Amino acid sequence: MSAIFIISLIIIIAFSATLFRSTFGFGEALIAVPLLSLFLPIGMAVSLAVMMSILVALVVVIHDHSKIHFHSAKWLILYAFLGIPVGLFILSYGNEAIVKIILGLIIILYAIYSLVGKNTIKLEKDSKIWLFVCGFLSGVLGGAYGANGPPLVVYGNLRQWDAQHFRATLQAYFLPAGLFSMIGYVSEGLINAQILLYFLYSIPVIIFAVFIGRYLNKKIKGNAFYKYVYCGLILIGVVMILNSLFL
Repeated sequence: MSAIFIISLIIIIAFSATLFRSTFGFGEALIAVPLLSLFLPIGMAVSLAVMMSILVALVVVIHDHSKIHFHSAKWLILYAFLGIPVGLFILSYGNEAIVKIILGLIIILYAIYSLVGKNTIKLEKDSKIWLFVCGFLSGVLGGAYGANGPPLVVYGNLRQWDAQHFRATLQAYFLPAGLFSMIGYVSEGLINAQILLYFLYSIPVIIFAVFIGRYLNKKIKGNAFYKYVYCGLILIGVVMILNSLFL
């Protein structure tokens, strides 16, 4: 592939993944990484996706900080850091394909249950137990496969956050989590001049997609938001399974 063609593909993927992330608050890594890994080494694909994620989170946090539930985000981040080493252990010693297929099936089944079932558990205020469970599992899944989102969706739904608060609060979580991951990628030598160049080319479309996603996010009202979110989870579960089977 020529350099211009590769850059064009990266720009298209960056825009598409960011638009999904900015609209719903999560999910761009599991869209971007499989697509980027079709023509980039997996280490470069993951590193580039995380750099994109950090930029998205930074723009949203700066622009929509008033919508962030900082107390919830703080505890979710703390408990996620406890789960990340467990995820790294699974990544290092578990069968990646089998675990990703199982995880994808769990995500799909949970999303379908949430779409057709009736959620009777609601939290009027933060619960340390649920913060720990969702934050820790998010760290485990993030450390193993970059799939932080599903447990965060569960907590946001339990707390009945609206679309704007859900989107903003998740970015307050993803920003430090992404920066923490970057430390590891830098130490492993996965960030080089080529990755930085690809990232620089993608910055304009990422910022553009963030604000389009913000507009779409504001247009989604009430229960319709979580219906779209769970459809997004089903998509992510399918992508994880296909990624394990064919890539």
